[in-house]
Amino acid sequence: MAARVLQQCVRSLGRPSLRLCPVNLALRAAVAPAVTVHRPFSFAADSRRTRWLGQSRISSVGLLCRQYGDLPPLTLETIKDRVLYVLKLYDKINPEKLQVTSHFMKDLGLDSLDQVEIIMAMEDEFGFEIPDAEAEKLMTPEEIVQYIADKKDVYE
Repeated sequence: MAARVLQQCVRSLGRPSLRLCPVNLALRAAVAPAVTVHRPFSFAADSRRTRWLGQSRISSVGLLCRQYGDLPPLTLETIKDRVLYVLKLYDKINPEKLQVTSHFMKDLGLDSLDQVEIIMAMEDEFGFEIPDAEAEKLMTPEEIVQYIADKKDVYE
């Protein structure tokens, strides 16, 4: 009876090896479904049928640890490049007229709504919120670069 239950369990898992005990099967099914090695397995020596057997290996602790990457450190130059890139993609700004010292309203002909949209784009680009009181003071790309550098503690 127990052998029959074990055979059904093994068939349902897709692992036709009867040498595995139920505890080992449960451990392998719970721990290492992501790490699978496929090897051909023949059921009979004279059989031409070959089936791919997914044999799981128990993962080492190193494979179970998550590793996170980070962006390269910010510098004043990279902040300036990213700010100018976002501004050049804004449809109401002529990229040829854009300078670091260009005033949004006087030089580029933008209005206050455009300035709010620019600040929102900068918030999306750099991943933090700029308060409205501070956003009203940012009227040039240079001021935006300096504000972001101050908030992100960049002094290079």
